[in-house]
Amino acid sequence: MTSSTTIRLDDDLKKELQKELDVAGISMNAYFVMAAKQLVLQKKIPFEVLTEAEIPNNTTRKAMLLADAKDEGIIPDDSPSFNNIDDLMNSLDED
Repeated sequence: MTSSTTIRLDDDLKKELQKELDVAGISMNAYFVMAAKQLVLQKKIPFEVLTEAEIPNNTTRKAMLLADAKDEGIIPDDSPSFNNIDDLMNSLDED
């Protein structure tokens, strides 16, 4: 026995999904049934859930470049290091 389910999708998302499924030769119904069966079998979402990449602001972009440059040895890493939490906290309190 099967039952009917209604899924509401944004029109643009539905068009993109249908396009990808057509290329794969899979109906939308078959896709949702496969995803549901895998969730039940695996007890988890059967694919990696991604979000749209956020564009970093200038401050974040500069911090990323600085970290990369330190990792590559282009500039010295003069970041302090600590052997215990007390030293770290004292350093933070000084600023």
